Amino acid sequence: QLQLVESGGGLVQPGGSMRLSCVASGFPFNFYSMGWFRQAPGKEREGVSCINSLADTYYADFVEGRFTISRDNTKSTVYLQMNSLKDEDTAVYYCVANVECSDYIDAWTSSDTSWGQGTQITVSS
Repeated sequence: QLQLVESGGGLVQPGGSMRLSCVASGFPFNFYSMGWFRQAPGKEREGVSCINSLADTYYADFVEGRFTISRDNTKSTVYLQMNSLKDEDTAVYYCVANVECSDYIDAWTSSDTSWGQGTQITVSS
């Protein structure tokens, strides 16, 4: 059974950094594209970053070079390093598996995409 378990959320001050981790199990991680989405209060869920099996990476425009997605296939884990955090980065962040990474964010997910339970990031002073 496919499982995605996120960790690393919490409270951080504006300008601070945080790293999210997502440990995957139940599927051949090495061959799957992985990603991160987020949902802020009152807003729709949006794509943040995507990494394919070749470690090619894609980012939403709002990332503006502040976040880095990476993967460790030996640990079946995908990471999201977030720097220079802003108040507007406050959201629940979700790890996703079986996505289609491309420059077109709206096409990343499908009915076959699996979602983690989410982890809260709060950016506040």
